Amino acid sequence: MASITYHYFIITKKPQYPQYSQHINAGQICYMSDYKLKSQLKISPSPINLRVFIMGSRSQLDYDLEFSSIKELSAKEAELLLALAEDTERLKWFEERDALQTALGLSVGTEVTVEEDGKKLRGTIRYIGGMGELICPPGIKGTFFGIELQVRLQSVGSVKTNKHTHIHTHTHTHTTKAISALSFSMRMDLNFNLISLYFHLQEEDKGVSDGTFKNERYFICPSKRALFVKLSSCRPDSRFQKTEHSTGTPETVLPLSTEQVNQFLLGRMKGIQGHCNSCYMDSALFSLFTCSSVLDSMLFKSTAPQDAPIQKTLLHDIVNPLRRCVLRNICVMQNMLNIHCKVYFSDPEEFLIVIMHHILALDPLLKLSAGGKVQESYCYQIFLDQNHSLVLPTVQQLLEHSFHSAGLKLAEVPSCLILQMPRFGKKFKMFDKIIPSLEVDITDLLSEGTSCMLCGNVAEQECTDCFKDPVFSPTGFKVFCKTCSTQVHSHPQRRSHHLNSLDIPKGYLGRGIPHALTRDKLELFAVLCIETSHYVSFVKHGPNSRDWIFFDSMADRQDGYNIPEVQACPEVGTYLEMSPAELASQVPRDMKGVAKRLFCDAYMYLYQSTSMCLYR
Repeated sequence: MASITYHYFIITKKPQYPQYSQHINAGQICYMSDYKLKSQLKISPSPINLRVFIMGSRSQLDYDLEFSSIKELSAKEAELLLALAEDTERLKWFEERDALQTALGLSVGTEVTVEEDGKKLRGTIRYIGGMGELICPPGIKGTFFGIELQVRLQSVGSVKTNKHTHIHTHTHTHTTKAISALSFSMRMDLNFNLISLYFHLQEEDKGVSDGTFKNERYFICPSKRALFVKLSSCRPDSRFQKTEHSTGTPETVLPLSTEQVNQFLLGRMKGIQGHCNSCYMDSALFSLFTCSSVLDSMLFKSTAPQDAPIQKTLLHDIVNPLRRCVLRNICVMQNMLNIHCKVYFSDPEEFLIVIMHHILALDPLLKLSAGGKVQESYCYQIFLDQNHSLVLPTVQQLLEHSFHSAGLKLAEVPSCLILQMPRFGKKFKMFDKIIPSLEVDITDLLSEGTSCMLCGNVAEQECTDCFKDPVFSPTGFKVFCKTCSTQVHSHPQRRSHHLNSLDIPKGYLGRGIPHALTRDKLELFAVLCIETSHYVSFVKHGPNSRDWIFFDSMADRQDGYNIPEVQACPEVGTYLEMSPAELASQVPRDMKGVAKRLFCDAYMYLYQSTSMCLYR
């Protein structure tokens, strides 16, 4: 399986948004996956903005930057520019296109001139490559140059260096110096940048040995990191139980019912135990599989031999134990994906696309119709016009307004609909609160077969101008039969409206009023939320408005381990039952329990069709 392809950009103009300008500068490198870029270009071939990640940022969030303020780079150019520590210096050399191309053409063995303390020293490039850890994602590092000097240096700091000193980035036995390729001028003059290499040890020193026992070495590790004990003093850790034994036929464990959730799943050390910033992965898997089987097909479908171990691990080490209320650590799954894909993930969407598309080759969940062409996707990002009038929207309204502004329709009813909310970056949210729609009615969003909103006859026309007319209801596309359309648009204020003809399936016309025509609805089964770069999830486990649980894979930390927790949150139902006016008056910090996180921090909504999931 091929690794994920990324596109790289350099920010050429500081963002004007106050919430961005504090921590985004011109000269920073940013990136986005090829899949996301293509998906966005399908919706808008000439985008005004692009959602990108900032290279090296501790935040796992993306930012909505103006397309005119960023310029695309090749991967090699990005690596060269990353070697420069200062953003201003990076932007300067990017604008010097000739110097950038010259640096790209350098190779091992090239003779160069180095400038040190105002002196020009001759040298030869002996090493070209990265140093330090990869920036993950997208898995690249700055390109530095190791130079063998041909003359004597008096001193470099406190280290004496003699003639023919070798300067490498891959050894600790020689003086280590790194030179950015872009320190070359057109005459290939260079400036030295001293790089300090160090290791950060994450675990505390609680052992007594370095891997040696009774003067015999069994393995190598740092001092006070090993401990030798009798086998009789050890027992299996319940957090890391053995993988299920396969009997040849994959075992099916049903999703948890409300009774099972209340009896077995609630409490600490429940769900999925996080590891090394895996919260995006933990929350996504918990949301998808705890109480829903809509995507279980990906656990059992045939897959390529090289991808089968990941599918097996997902089923036997994550999903089945989760549904048995047995704790599992995500570490094994996370390491397998990192090795298999050769990249590190940063958000739930990217992780889900890799699992569903690149590894398990699941058919796209979503088929969108636009201009007579069908586009396929796994997730749908909500985009809104800048002149929208929404203040406290429901998910239903956001979906309809996004489809309306983009001119989209659903080509078919999806079995699972994954919606990303309109929020960009760590601080910027388009709406302070979003009201979860427990159901979304997609009947009017389908490209074929809907009914007149006034009389119930087969709809033949749609009016995009009536969509925002305050006379009509705030939700639902405005579709009419010919008779009702004529009456509605006889009003002087609507005579200039633009009408579109709808595609009508054969056999629909002439049937009279289809009172038996059912509405196509999807039900909400989970919500992923994010606050300060940490993902958590809400899962609806029953039919009542109070049947909600809240999951945090890193709710606490003890003895170097994350402590996951699942808790009931019936208070969510109290706010769902409020009117929009009541909900708007709620102060987020005063909302009970964890309800504030659901209404104010929603990142991704997961919906399912209880009928279509039986066929896919």
